[in-house]
Amino acid sequence: MQLHLNSYGAYLHVKDAMFDVRKKLENGTVETKTIAAHKVQSIWMGRGTMLSSDAVRLALMNNVDIIFLENNGTPLGRVWHSKLGSTTRIRKCQLEASMDDRCLHWTKIWLGQKLENQAIIIRDLKKHRPQHAIYLDDKLLQMADLQQKMAVFAPTGTMGNWGASIQGLEGTAGRLYFEVLSYVLPANWQFKGRSTRPAQDAFNAFLNYAYGVLYARVEKSLMLAGLDPYVGFLHRDDYNHKSLVYDFIEPYRMWADKTVFTLFSGKKVNQSCYEAVTGGISLNSEGKKLLMEHYNEYLEHEVIRYKGRNRTRASILLLDAHAFAQILLGGSGELEEMDINEL
Repeated sequence: MQLHLNSYGAYLHVKDAMFDVRKKLENGTVETKTIAAHKVQSIWMGRGTMLSSDAVRLALMNNVDIIFLENNGTPLGRVWHSKLGSTTRIRKCQLEASMDDRCLHWTKIWLGQKLENQAIIIRDLKKHRPQHAIYLDDKLLQMADLQQKMAVFAPTGTMGNWGASIQGLEGTAGRLYFEVLSYVLPANWQFKGRSTRPAQDAFNAFLNYAYGVLYARVEKSLMLAGLDPYVGFLHRDDYNHKSLVYDFIEPYRMWADKTVFTLFSGKKVNQSCYEAVTGGISLNSEGKKLLMEHYNEYLEHEVIRYKGRNRTRASILLLDAHAFAQILLGGSGELEEMDINEL
């Protein structure tokens, strides 16, 4: 399970060799919950929450990572054991791949899957919203054109040149995609494109937080697979930039998109879920609780068919990270054969 502490003043400590969470309620009473350490996979600490050194020690002893989140869900840092967990040869091969033709090869795979996922979501919207068929068909044609350009994309210069060009295709597709999501939402939740730091509307506030949580999950999966989160292929070489996380996350962003869109289209969100901050909108504890209840269910418990077996989406992320590492080592990983329709 994922242990999320979002309420201001929530305190995590140890009682009888188990995690114990204490939270003071509005009526003055204290709510407590005790959880066995072996049942916890990660601990997520929001702003205004606390934990004891004994809780950190218990987490380290049980290979439980502790992630500290900003208000918008962006991971600020994490506490984890100091063991590498895999052979350094994987990281050497990763660095070599980032500097040869495999760099573009994998960039096209990840971004191509992202664009196809976006098209899948639009096609699904068309199926359930026939009144918007003409509008959605036009967007699908534009998306198909961008997918084709991505598929045949060939470099015409250095990494800096082709990187900007392929990101241009991705950015155009993203604008079309989010235009569609806004268009089919109820009028009171429609938005004007993506906005971050801070979000300018409720939908983006939810989406930013969901992406932030997914970044942390991707980073953990990459590290468990023996990969270096800082050595990227498209996103690269920026100071303290977890470049591979931003590359590898692309095919899985749809998990955040679908969760957030379902909450809004299903009328689960209301004004009590967020609050105004300087220059924009931020989720409050109620909004974070609503999102994470549905998000964790979608990632951790809902089982789908993937590569011939029943799996959770969280396990798929780790499976694909290990497959990518094996491919870099020259093994027989199956990441390139991923059926994104199953995600």
